[in-house]
Amino acid sequence: MTAARIIAGAILAVGLAFAPASAFAQQSKSPEAAVKAGKGEKVCRYRFPTGEKRTWVCKKEEPCCAWDAIKYVKCGSTITGCL
Repeated sequence: MTAARIIAGAILAVGLAFAPASAFAQQSKSPEAAVKAGKGEKVCRYRFPTGEKRTWVCKKEEPCCAWDAIKYVKCGSTITGCL
């Protein structure tokens, strides 16, 4: 692993540790489970290279973010995007 990846992983870990519980998206690892968006929300879908599908809900203005390396999905920020 390069130093840049180690630093990026550390930054992600610190960010997740201090994120409020409400910041995490409603997720479903099961493709059969229907995830529905409410008013002002959108359904995000992503398929990892392994074939695993994830579905989650974000606010309409937030980007849908997914990281293949750590099999993680979340709603991004309107300011920083998926950082």
